[in-house]
Amino acid sequence: MSGTNSRDALLARTRWRPWEFVFWAVVFVLPALLPSKALMINEIAITALFALSLDLILGYTGIVSLGHAAFFGFGAYTSALFAKHVMPDPTVGLLVAIAASAALGAVASITILRGSDLTRLMVTLGTALLLLELANKLDWLTGGADGLQGVVMGPVLGLFDFDLYGRTAAWYSLAVLLLLFLVMRRLVQSSFGATLKAIRDNRLRAMAIGIPVVSRIAVIYTVAAAVAGAAGALLAQTSGFASLDVLAFDRSADVLLMLVIGGVGWLYGGIAGAIVFKLLQDTLSTVTPQYWMFWIGLILVLLVLVGRDRLLRPWTLLTKRTGGAR
Repeated sequence: MSGTNSRDALLARTRWRPWEFVFWAVVFVLPALLPSKALMINEIAITALFALSLDLILGYTGIVSLGHAAFFGFGAYTSALFAKHVMPDPTVGLLVAIAASAALGAVASITILRGSDLTRLMVTLGTALLLLELANKLDWLTGGADGLQGVVMGPVLGLFDFDLYGRTAAWYSLAVLLLLFLVMRRLVQSSFGATLKAIRDNRLRAMAIGIPVVSRIAVIYTVAAAVAGAAGALLAQTSGFASLDVLAFDRSADVLLMLVIGGVGWLYGGIAGAIVFKLLQDTLSTVTPQYWMFWIGLILVLLVLVGRDRLLRPWTLLTKRTGGAR
């Protein structure tokens, strides 16, 4: 009986809720309803995908990272170089960037298997800084401080050309976001995802009950790197440019702030955090161009002091009633 109840509970959690269908329908309609904001929507979609990739290792596995931009930037440069020197097809370039970032993540996962959280912070930060300096020194390949310019992308699926208003870019990024969201949702709600949460809660206990902790961490780190690389590739493809900024520490710090805002261990938390952070950044930088970071910092302090759960209590009650996707 208990096995049946557990199976029913698992099936209930995997079902899509009505509010989720509404959310994604509205998201895909927005570029048509707000064509002047299509570029902003595209940026939010890319940032949300990047935040989701970090949540896989931070929220579901408990691995802290200050250098997640390493995979984001690697995917951006890979897709840009592929388009410039091999072929401009964005879909093929995206797949190449995902594969390359996954390979880098598999290699980098070796560095985070041992040590404390502080050790992982330093190692992940060091990885990003190494790639940043490498991109800067290899200016004959990456353009160095001037960035990789002259990246021209072909039409998406050979049918949809990138327009100046950014609507094609927005729908392209949103489609990739939804596709990878579905993959990540299936992953974290599977038995594999349950072992990740066990590792996050107590690694020693997880090892004691027979969970292959090392291989699980290596796999999820590789998957997270691939998703981050996809986000970076989308940025390079939709902007036609890749610079050292994609590997900067600020990008890793910003995505951490987004998860602080939206919450970890909940897929929609990364999306919500990206939306709130980007809208705040856009609004505050327009109102107070010199001090917008001050106001974002103040909001984050209030968020920590008051508590996100209190501020988002109405939304929490709604998702509990309808069963949120976690």
